[in-house]
Amino acid sequence: MAGNLVLPLIDLAFPDRASTAKSIRQACADHGFFYLVNHGIEESFFQQMFQESRKFFSLPHDEKMKLKSKRDNLGYNPLPSKTLDSSSKFIGGLREDIYLTSAKVKYSQFNASQWPPEELLPCSWRATMESYYEKMMAVGKNLFSLIALALGLDDLFFEKIGALHETLAYIRLLRYPGKTPDTSSGSLGAPAHSDFGMATLLLTDGVPGLQICMDKDKHPQLWEDVPHVNGALIINVGDLLERWTNCLFRSTMHRVLVTEQERYSIAFFIDGDPDCTVVCLESCCSEENPARFPPIRGVDYLQEHLTAIYASGL
Repeated sequence: MAGNLVLPLIDLAFPDRASTAKSIRQACADHGFFYLVNHGIEESFFQQMFQESRKFFSLPHDEKMKLKSKRDNLGYNPLPSKTLDSSSKFIGGLREDIYLTSAKVKYSQFNASQWPPEELLPCSWRATMESYYEKMMAVGKNLFSLIALALGLDDLFFEKIGALHETLAYIRLLRYPGKTPDTSSGSLGAPAHSDFGMATLLLTDGVPGLQICMDKDKHPQLWEDVPHVNGALIINVGDLLERWTNCLFRSTMHRVLVTEQERYSIAFFIDGDPDCTVVCLESCCSEENPARFPPIRGVDYLQEHLTAIYASGL
């Protein structure tokens, strides 16, 4: 069952940062999802990223498989085989993807970068990805300064505590091939899940498929389509930020449906610094509303969630 959805739209060009922060607080508390516009990245660059993504996924299967990680899912992940579960749906999700990062990875278990060799894709391909990484990190830092204000904190709070010092951040290029003769009705490109990091900045190509569920405990669940907005990034709160805010901000469950059309998207995950300890924010707890989660070091949180998420095939 699906319904129509109107998500908040946050305009970074609006001059009143306090008002923008208030709108972000409302969006994160009510929906956990919102559109971000006037973020400073040109539409032409977004289109270039999709062109480069298509170049990668059009490579021969054997060449892409050379980039497949031998642990977790960090690296290239191919389309699933035709193995079906008891309900005749693809297990895990009908898609292929690759994770890339320009982060300084101190902990080898989080290293995702297996760049395609230049004989397959020119050095300009990697340069474009690295440029996207830098642009998205800039957007992310601006966004988190506003999130800090939204929580009644100094706008540099997350930088001062080290959450963005050497943050783990990943580009995930995704391709959903669309329906095939073997695809059953209701098959999913990505099963229902929430993202485990701080926040996700998602770029979509306009092909529908993304849905969110505002109340995962409701039966039957109501899934609502997230419409495409030209030039906008779709932002969603991750589990880590939900934990930090004592569930004031919500990490909303979402999924991707398989549609008739091939679909591309580019996710940018900001997962935090492994050396930063996550403690419930003082502005989000009180005697009447005590902290729901104990403090945890970033590396332990990320390892626990990466292992669980990748085991589930997400």
